[in-house]
Amino acid sequence: MTKEKVQSLITEHFTKAVQKDRKIHNAYLLIHSEKLGIHLNMAEGSTGNRSADAQQPYFIASIGKLFTSVLIGILVEKGMISYEDKITQFLDNNLLHNLHVYKEKDYTNKIKIKHLLNHTSGLHDYFDDKPKQGKSMTDILFDEPSRFWTPQETIQWSKEHLKSHFPPGKGFHYSDTGYHVLGLIIEKITSTPFHEALRHYIFQSLRMNHSYLIHYSESMVKSDYPVADLYSGNTNVTQYRSLSIDYAGGGIVATSEDLLKFMKALATHEIIREDTFEKMKDWAKFSIGIDYGYGLMNFRTIPLLMPKKYNVWGNAGSVGSFMFYHPAMDIYLIGNLNQFRYAQKGIRLMFKMIDILSKNKTVLQTASMM
Repeated sequence: MTKEKVQSLITEHFTKAVQKDRKIHNAYLLIHSEKLGIHLNMAEGSTGNRSADAQQPYFIASIGKLFTSVLIGILVEKGMISYEDKITQFLDNNLLHNLHVYKEKDYTNKIKIKHLLNHTSGLHDYFDDKPKQGKSMTDILFDEPSRFWTPQETIQWSKEHLKSHFPPGKGFHYSDTGYHVLGLIIEKITSTPFHEALRHYIFQSLRMNHSYLIHYSESMVKSDYPVADLYSGNTNVTQYRSLSIDYAGGGIVATSEDLLKFMKALATHEIIREDTFEKMKDWAKFSIGIDYGYGLMNFRTIPLLMPKKYNVWGNAGSVGSFMFYHPAMDIYLIGNLNQFRYAQKGIRLMFKMIDILSKNKTVLQTASMM
C-alpha cells in the first residue's frame, strides 16, 4: 500500500457513496492532515448546469452554531459578556415576554448564556418541535419560499406555537430558537448586525474570503462559482428566501477551505485562547456517545458502540454537513451532502474516512517523512 493508493481509496469511496444515492445531487469532502502529509479537497455530482467544484461555497447549516459560540467566546475574552450572564441583561421585554414558560411558570429570567450555547435552557426548537395546531415551521418554510424571516419573527412564532421542555439547566433539548437569542445578544453587545460581527471578528481575521451569512451579506471576495445547490428530497431549495431563518443557528455559506482555516485556528487556539476553548467543553448529553458543549459536538468512546478511533470534535448540520477535528491523528474532516435530513449519512461518510485513514496511518506517516 502506498500513499497514492490510500488517497485513491478515499476518492473512490467518496465517489461511489455519492453516485449510489439518488438524493445526493452534489457533495464535498476535504481531508487535511499535516502529520500524515495529506490534503484532499474533492467534489462530486453537479450543481446548476455545471459539475460540482471543490472550491464551491455551500450552506453549512448547524455547523454555524460553532461560529456563533466562538464569537461569544471572543466577546467573553474582551470582557463584554460572561457565560454566567442572564439573557435578561441584554434583550428587551417584548422579546423576552413568555419566552420560556414551563408548567405555567416563566423561567425566562433564569436562562444564562451558557444554557443557550449547550442547549440546556429548556427552550423550544422552531425547526423540529411540532405545534399542537397548525403547520410546523419546516412546512411553512417550504410552502412560503419567498418569505424572509427575521430572528424576532422566528422567536415570536416559537413563543406562540411551541412549548418549553424543562427549567434552565435541568436537561438537554436542541434549540435553534436559543441560537437566535444568542445572535440578537451579539448584536446588542457589539452594536452591529450579526453578519457584520461575524465578518469583523472571524471572517476577516482568518481571511475566510468566501464566507458570509446567507440573505444578509456577501463574501469579501466574489467566488468564481455559484452556491452549491441545496435539496430537500428532489426539490432544489437553494434560492428559497425562507432559508433566512437559519440566521445565527446555521445561516453561513462557506467553502471547505474556509472551514479548514476556521478549524485550524480553533484547534491551535489562534481564534480564541485555550482556556476559553476548555470552557466550551461544558458537556451535556446529546445522544449515545455524543456530547454537546458550547456549539461543540464531541464523539466519545462507548464500548461496543463508539470506538475510540471516532473520537472527534466539531459540529454537523442537518443537510449532511460536517466539520470535525481528529486530535489523535491530527486530521481535519470537512464535507457536505447538501440534502436535508442527511445528518447521519454525513457522519457515516466521515466515519468511513476515519476507518480508511486509521487503517493506513502507518503508510501515510512513513510517506510524509520521506
